[in-house]
Amino acid sequence: MSSPAECRILVFASGNGSNFQALVDALAAGNIPNARITRLIVNRGKAYATTRAEKAGIPWEYFNLISNGFQARGETDPERLQEARNKYDAALAEKVLALDEKTERPHLIVLAGWMYIFGKHFLAPIAEKGIRVINLHPALPGKYDGTHAIERAYADFQAGKLENNKTGIMVHYVIEAVDQGAPVLVREIECQEGESLEQLEERIHSHEHSLIVEATAKIAGEIIASQQAQQ
Repeated sequence: MSSPAECRILVFASGNGSNFQALVDALAAGNIPNARITRLIVNRGKAYATTRAEKAGIPWEYFNLISNGFQARGETDPERLQEARNKYDAALAEKVLALDEKTERPHLIVLAGWMYIFGKHFLAPIAEKGIRVINLHPALPGKYDGTHAIERAYADFQAGKLENNKTGIMVHYVIEAVDQGAPVLVREIECQEGESLEQLEERIHSHEHSLIVEATAKIAGEIIASQQAQQ
C-alpha cells in the first residue's frame, strides 16, 4: 500500500523567525494541507526562531560558518573566505541529504529570513535530488537584487525614478544568481507620497507572512499532486 502523499518542509532562518512562525501557524490552521515542517536550521546562535521551534515541537539545529570551524574568525583573504563558504555549503547539503529519506528529508526548503547566500556547492546536490528551494525577497522580479532592496526602491521613488511608483515582494526559486530565480508569487506595493522609509518597510513586511504562506502552499500542492500521480 502506498504511503499517503505528504510535503516535508525544511526551514532555514537567521533571526527572529516571524516568517517561520507564519508557516507554523498556517500548518496548524490547515492552510498548507498534507505538509509538515520536519526541522529548522539556523546559522545565528541567538536566533529567536529556535524558541519558536521549541514551542511548536519542531527539532532545530545550529550550523554556523565560523562556529562549526569552516572559516577562521577575522579571516580576510578572499580565496580562503570562498573556500570556507564552499566547504560550509557542501557540508550543509550533505547534512540535509543525510536526513532519513522516508521520514525527514525535505521535498521543499524554505529560506525564511536566512541571511546567507548559497552557492553551487549547496544548490547543485540539493537540486540533483529534486528538492526545491525558495526564498522571499522584498522587491519585484528583476529589480533591486541583493541587499537593501527596500532602501534602494525608496530612494528611487523619492528621486522620481521608481517605475510606476511601485515596488513589492516576491517568493522565488533560489539559483546561484542572487534573487534572480523564477518567481513563484509576486505582490506589488505602491509607494505613497509623504511616507517615511520606516513606514514603507513596515507595509512591505506586513505582506511577507501571507505571501510566504501562499507560495509554500502552492508548491506543496504541486509536490503532493506529483506524488499522487506516481502512486
